Amino acid sequence: MLKFPRTIRLDPSDTFVFERAAEPGEWAVSGAFLFWNQDPATLSQKQRVALRSGFLGIDSLGWSTLAIVTEATEAERQAMVERLAGQLMEKFGAPDANAARIAAEEEIAFAGSLCEHPPQTLLAVQRSVENGEIRERFRTLKPRPGAADADRLHAHARAFTFHEVEGDVETQEVEPQEEVDLLGLIRTDARTTDRT
Repeated sequence: MLKFPRTIRLDPSDTFVFERAAEPGEWAVSGAFLFWNQDPATLSQKQRVALRSGFLGIDSLGWSTLAIVTEATEAERQAMVERLAGQLMEKFGAPDANAARIAAEEEIAFAGSLCEHPPQTLLAVQRSVENGEIRERFRTLKPRPGAADADRLHAHARAFTFHEVEGDVETQEVEPQEEVDLLGLIRTDARTTDRT
């Protein structure tokens, strides 16, 4: 079975930080090619965020902060190549169908090379521009161990936390926060890739 990244949305932040957020579950590629030969200083704030940390959904051409390693069939891989080649022709002015297909094959192959991890592994990217070249660094993220007595669905989820305040008669409820502890998910291994 092949493995490729899909977009995933753990919280609503992608809809605020990117000009266009990818839909959850889209097949994804790095997307760095959108920024080749561009001066980062000329990009809008949201475009700079996409440059620094986005995966490109190949259907919507929207961005996702995270991607998840997902198994795929050869037929799905072929469909990814066709869809991305179509996008390269329609939206990015590829000179012909053959050039678009070659570029799409390369992008899909690179995306697959990022998925040499177990399914459901989260991927994050950090990009920088150094000497006119885009440098990408990919990290894998895994969930923190859950409580031994928690069921699988609720092992990491807490809707509320309760705190006792000394001298207070009642326990206070603290509203849930819409954020993900990415630092708590980071594994120590990282992969750095240079493409020019």
